[in-house]
Amino acid sequence: MHSVIQRVAAIHDLSGFGGGSLSAVIPILSAMGIQVCALPTAILSTHTGGFSDFHFRDLTADMRLIIEHWRRLSLSFAGIYSGFLGSAEQIDIVRDFIATFRSENTLVVVDPVLGDDGKLYDTMDICMVDGMRSLIASADVITPNITEAKLLLGKSGQDVTSGQEKIKDWARALADLGPRCVIITSVPEEHDRGTSVVAYDKHAGRFWKVACSYIPACYPGTGDIFASVITGSLLQGDSLPLSLDRAVQFVSMAIRATFGHNFPEREGVFLERVLPSLNAPVSMSSFELI
Repeated sequence: MHSVIQRVAAIHDLSGFGGGSLSAVIPILSAMGIQVCALPTAILSTHTGGFSDFHFRDLTADMRLIIEHWRRLSLSFAGIYSGFLGSAEQIDIVRDFIATFRSENTLVVVDPVLGDDGKLYDTMDICMVDGMRSLIASADVITPNITEAKLLLGKSGQDVTSGQEKIKDWARALADLGPRCVIITSVPEEHDRGTSVVAYDKHAGRFWKVACSYIPACYPGTGDIFASVITGSLLQGDSLPLSLDRAVQFVSMAIRATFGHNFPEREGVFLERVLPSLNAPVSMSSFELI
């Protein structure tokens, strides 16, 4: 079925409270003029970071029924964008979905949600790591944080991450697994408290970097926000470095809009305050070729 606007299949969980997941993906891509077709992987009462006793419903069986209906409708997508997956079986479902619905011009973005701060999330295990390693082979773009990059490469959480050349080697190794572009977030800066985003374009043989200023706060959902802006920017025709700039600036703006308030970090950022900025031109470019 033909669409007059770009359409993205967004394969993510839905958290009723706390931001992130489809609660962030849908408004961000919609604000960027892209239609979101949500394929929920699970429904949670809250996200898993900072909350206990949350309700979790696995939607694996429902995913297959939704996909079959979409197949009968002959839907087509400009982009396929996956995030949190609830089981190894869902990884197989997403891989099959990509094979079924991908066309020559479809952008496939995989955010390999596995862990952070040097460890796996509570809902993840080594089977999910192995499955995610196979899934990224089907992606054009992947957006792991530094912990997820280590996990995908089979490195321990204690492996030293400092050093630009080491990060570049890791990005090359991840690209060798299949994706064209590797974007690694939360890369520690060597001489200050800040972090950076490092991206590798395998086809162009180029590395790009955007520095992120340090703010003493940790808000869940910012990874989903970042990957969503990357997806929207690339679909709008932005270059890889400009997409990095837009995503880093937007996440930074959302954090700054929230940080000045006495607001529990676990409830996420004030996304609604900054959504209009997605339609504004990039005010400054901070990317650098490394």
